[in-house]
Amino acid sequence: MSMALDELMRSAVAALLHAAGESQTDLAVALGVSQAQVSRRQSGAAAWSLADCDAVAVHYGIAAHDLLAGPTRAVEALPPERRRVPGRPAAGARSAAANGAA
Repeated sequence: MSMALDELMRSAVAALLHAAGESQTDLAVALGVSQAQVSRRQSGAAAWSLADCDAVAVHYGIAAHDLLAGPTRAVEALPPERRRVPGRPAAGARSAAANGAA
């Protein structure tokens, strides 16, 4: 049984967020939308558009077809410099620390 395209997109985005150590807020900032909008897309309450797909792919430095191929292919395509390094704070935590929150 294969996943529908919308399910592939949601699971690929979730996998990329985890692999890059980013939060929905980090992705929302990069896409110029609110965290709530990313959350609605990830929950299936709203759909990821083709423009969103392209923007997510650009943000992570991967091809759109790798993103739409699903989570395994998307994470495999993620450039090494975009990957979370174990033991290092996630992107959002680094941003908070840089702003004096830590």
